[in-house]
Amino acid sequence: MELFEIVLVLLLMLAVSQVAQRSLPFIPLPIIQIGLGALVVYLPWHIHVSLEPELFFLLFIAPLLFNDGRRTPRDELWALRLPIVLLAVGLVLLTVVAGGYFIHALIPAIPLSAAFALAAILSPTDAVAVSAIASRVKLPANIHRVLEGESLMNDASGLVAFKFAIGAAVTGVFSIWQASWSFVVIAVGGLLVGAVLALVIIWGRMALRRFGIEDASVHVLIQIVTPFILYYAAEHVGVSGILAAVAGGILHAIEQDRSGFTTIEQKFVSEITWNIILFIMNGLVFVLLGLQIPAIATSIFSNRAYDNFKVVGYVLAIYLLLIALRFVWLTLSERLTKPGASRNYDWRGIGLTSLSGIRGAITLAGAFTIPFMVGSGEPFPQRDLMIFLAAGVILVSLLIASVMLPLLAESSPKNEASNAREKELRAQIAAIKAANQAVRLAIDDDNTHSAAIVIADNDQRLSDVKRTTYEMLSRKARSEELFLRQLGIAEERRCVQLLREKGEIEPEEAVVLQNIFRRIELVVSNRFHIFYLLLYALVNKVLTAVQPAKRRMYDSLKAVDRKSFIRLRIATAAYALDKLQVNETCQDSTVNRVCGHYRQMINMLNNKLAAPDPAEIQEEQVQTLRMLSLQAEREALQEEYRQGNIGRQQLSKLQFQISMHEAEVLDTNWGNFLQA
Repeated sequence: MELFEIVLVLLLMLAVSQVAQRSLPFIPLPIIQIGLGALVVYLPWHIHVSLEPELFFLLFIAPLLFNDGRRTPRDELWALRLPIVLLAVGLVLLTVVAGGYFIHALIPAIPLSAAFALAAILSPTDAVAVSAIASRVKLPANIHRVLEGESLMNDASGLVAFKFAIGAAVTGVFSIWQASWSFVVIAVGGLLVGAVLALVIIWGRMALRRFGIEDASVHVLIQIVTPFILYYAAEHVGVSGILAAVAGGILHAIEQDRSGFTTIEQKFVSEITWNIILFIMNGLVFVLLGLQIPAIATSIFSNRAYDNFKVVGYVLAIYLLLIALRFVWLTLSERLTKPGASRNYDWRGIGLTSLSGIRGAITLAGAFTIPFMVGSGEPFPQRDLMIFLAAGVILVSLLIASVMLPLLAESSPKNEASNAREKELRAQIAAIKAANQAVRLAIDDDNTHSAAIVIADNDQRLSDVKRTTYEMLSRKARSEELFLRQLGIAEERRCVQLLREKGEIEPEEAVVLQNIFRRIELVVSNRFHIFYLLLYALVNKVLTAVQPAKRRMYDSLKAVDRKSFIRLRIATAAYALDKLQVNETCQDSTVNRVCGHYRQMINMLNNKLAAPDPAEIQEEQVQTLRMLSLQAEREALQEEYRQGNIGRQQLSKLQFQISMHEAEVLDTNWGNFLQA
């Protein structure tokens, strides 16, 4: 039961972190999740989760790096192979040597071999942390790819160096030749084991298809367990499980690109499933990191043997050294790779790459593997202080990167700023294509014609995407339009009330209209009003379930005359149009745009009124598929934002367009409300 409570609380923290990040967009999500993890420790339940490094690497790091290998563009990584190798291997070795001597000189109580171990575990950047921060910042594409490639590869070099430094600290014996040979064996062996096992698993999935087993759930399940198999098998034979997971991810990406066996349904289910897994795993990595912080800090701050100000100074000094080494190495690397460009250094790019050297959960998990005893049976020297320094550097690197990277990235060249509109168009096109894909997957024998209508409408939007009227709207104009849409709904409600007072509308018709208004209001309201409306809808459903009279009223909605209802809807829309036309609180262009929507809606309803015997079932199918399409579009935009292809302002603008389109769908397609 205790395990269930822990998992439940951690998952709730993930949900809370998303809400908090929406309300506080200037605070990066990893920082919020670390803070929530630290807060959980002080809850009345006294939740404590011990970080078991081997289990942590297997459960979290393996699938996350597998997915990074699966999604990272291989051609771009190969083109940047030299700077990636220089960072992933050369910089790690420089950090271990220079950092080890610096830490020993700074804190003589830490022996030189232990100082080398601390520098080694601080050398790898964390792929999860880098992706979490970099995806929120408009980093140049080449820098983003270098950081991804570095974080995928330097874990192995850092962990191998850490292993041998710890061995030297415990036994007092160290061989540079043995360490070098072991590094080659562990790294190359990890890549080979991962590649071979991935090929076997891919072959097995193809064999299943040849035997007629095409169930998408089975194939996706095999893909999900693949990184765990690769990591476990590689570690079991003594090579790098991390590189095995990366190699397996790359081979699975090649298989998906080149194989004709993967069905559209399987790709769709796979992407949706992986998105959920990645959301949970990414969040839990930082929440678990936050859970360890209070105990680590208490072990040092409550110990009188340490000066609190000094240990904080140690953290800052070590972090500054890591950034300085990174900056110097990048400068030398650029000189080596571009010898003729000595006077044209990209100082801004070097600065961005230097500050992007974020440490994360891999560093802390590795620090926890420091043994408690050395070979002589004495306690490992300054173990608690080393773990504290590792945790401190992680927090400082996250905080400084969160503050400084956006400032440096905002001063991007004009040619990058001019590409913002192109990125927005690409994201919009990708979202509409994802919407069409979702509709195609929902096609069955009964809704083929309805799906064709929705897909045709989306195709028309796709062709008109460059001419959309919302793309040039400022934030003020969008706010004014939302205000007028809410005002229009209020006027329509007032019209319904007047009609009820005159006895010109039945109670059942009024209920249907109120349901329509509430659904539209959910789309065009701000986030706080939405919470109120959702609560109202929940309470209303509960009352409907427990009150027989209310249930009978809803059952009678099916008897509402469709033609009569269309006339009422036209009347409420015309009433709102008259009131909005004289509005003087907003710009004329905004008023005209909202009034134009009402005029278009009235014309469409009049056409429905004139149409003989409307196909009710088809209209309901069309509306259901439209709502499915809109949801898929929203999810695709969220994915574009998560990957850093668009910024928050672009996401907000595109979500506004979808909301307005959804409001139009709800305004003119309300067949489901008559079946409520």
